[in-house]
Amino acid sequence: MFHPNQFHVNETWIAFQLNEAPLITDRDGDFNIIALMDAASCFILGVGYVKSNALEPSHLEAKKLLKTGYDHKKQYPKEIIVPNHMVADVLILEAQSNGIKARREPKQKLEIFLNEARESFREHLGQGRMQ
Repeated sequence: MFHPNQFHVNETWIAFQLNEAPLITDRDGDFNIIALMDAASCFILGVGYVKSNALEPSHLEAKKLLKTGYDHKKQYPKEIIVPNHMVADVLILEAQSNGIKARREPKQKLEIFLNEARESFREHLGQGRMQ
């Protein structure tokens, strides 16, 4: 299992689906949230919204998500990690086109990162319904 102290700030980013079930909105339909997290600090660099019927983020969505992370740090990381179970070929290709090494890891190795972020997200959602 990975731990934040195994990484340096902005060395590795982790991309993962933040929500466990599609979010339903009255205005925009159902969607999933893809988060981009710095592995060392556990800081969420950005999120992307993907229609729940899409298999993965589009090229434009992947590009926007990586740009959001870049805007925070003014540089890309050396690598990005994506959980094995997540369909993210477009995101991986976009990362690689920006010189970022991409690798997949079992979600069990990323549980510390994913569980804490998802718990915080669930608590945030408990404060009100999205419109």
